[in-house]
Amino acid sequence: QVQVVESGGGLVQPGGSLRLSCATSGITFRLYDINWYRQAPGKQRELVATITTTGTINYSASLKGRFTISRDNARRMAYLQMDSLKPEDTAVYLCNTDHHSLSWANYWGQGTQVTVSS
Repeated sequence: QVQVVESGGGLVQPGGSLRLSCATSGITFRLYDINWYRQAPGKQRELVATITTTGTINYSASLKGRFTISRDNARRMAYLQMDSLKPEDTAVYLCNTDHHSLSWANYWGQGTQVTVSS
C-alpha cells in the first residue's frame, strides 16, 4: 500500500520559516520525481517545486529563491524548506510522487496547512 504523508505545516508570522516533510512508503522512492504543490482557497493548484530522480531541481518563478526542495532517498523522504514566508504563501501544501517512466504511478498526500499571519 502506497502512503504519502506530509507534515510540518502550521501558523507562522510573516518573515518566518517552516520545513515541510513528505514521508513515503510502498514505493521505490528513488524512481520517483517529487513535486510540491500548493492550493490556496479559491485558487488553482500551483506547482511550487520539483526534484527529479537525478536531482534536477526546478522552482516556480514566483518564489524568487525563498524555498528549497530536497530529498533523502535512503529515508524515502522529501523536504521543502520555506524561508521569508509571506501571507500569500498561505495554502495547503501537497506532496506528489511521480514515477519517472510509469505514467500511472502517481501518488498524492493529503496535504499540510501552512498559514502565514501576524
